[in-house]
Amino acid sequence: MSFDIMNYSVTARRVVDDDVDYSAFERTPLPEAALRALQYMSDVESHTICYLRDLLVTPSHQDPEITTFLTMWAYEEFWHGEVLDKVLAAHGRAVGPDRIRHIRLAQGRSDWLSPIYQALAANLIGEDFIAVHMTFGVINEWSTYAGYGRLLAQTDHPELTRVVGRIQRQETRHVAFYASQARERLERSRTARLLTRFVLRAAWTPVGSGIMPAAETAFLLRYLMGGAEGARMIRQIDDKIDRLPGLADMHLVSRAAARYGVGPDAAGRSTGPVQRAGSMLWSLLRSGVAQPLSDPEW
Repeated sequence: MSFDIMNYSVTARRVVDDDVDYSAFERTPLPEAALRALQYMSDVESHTICYLRDLLVTPSHQDPEITTFLTMWAYEEFWHGEVLDKVLAAHGRAVGPDRIRHIRLAQGRSDWLSPIYQALAANLIGEDFIAVHMTFGVINEWSTYAGYGRLLAQTDHPELTRVVGRIQRQETRHVAFYASQARERLERSRTARLLTRFVLRAAWTPVGSGIMPAAETAFLLRYLMGGAEGARMIRQIDDKIDRLPGLADMHLVSRAAARYGVGPDAAGRSTGPVQRAGSMLWSLLRSGVAQPLSDPEW
């Protein structure tokens, strides 16, 4: 079933938190590990607008359904960061524009080069490149939803459950849009399937790893996705990826998590320094565009 973009456009809203008692966090604070994970999540949610910039320099900007969704998606994601910041502020954590500005400035040259790579690669390839972004989007949304669920499973705080539960409900609609777009675009184009599989293998990394310090990503994965239950969640996401056209048997999330010593494939794996995620399009320009998309391994 296609995503109802008109319904979404009139029902997208901020996270309603008027009934949330943030002072409860002062009386019953969250554990330090949960706060560290929450800080990571808030920082990533607040960075969403920068991803929007990179999407709109591609042929996506010509598709009114995609641009309508992205407008509302960025709006809702902004409020996700805001309500998480309220939880952090109740614990005395520094939040607000100065922190966000610091994270963005810390990206350095890669930040201002990224839209150039995006525009060059996407416009060389054409509309099939949209399938890459839509597939990255659904994998990241699946991962985010699972991460929030694991955070709640490891804490026992009714106000956090109230806030995060409402974020998760909005994330389900984000998942639905990206999944429908990815599936439809992959189904109708062999080039899109081959290209998406290649770029995922070359460039996909866990959510936030491109903007956050490697040590923080490693901590988040160990905290949220460690142990048997975390391994089960990782396998579930890989199973969902397997069901997208042309993407079977990639074990994408399992392999990425294993590089941090986490997940079902972590046993016996060397966990040396983990490289920061570079530009997805730089990987593509450097090695994908110049090579034929006919590797039998795909």
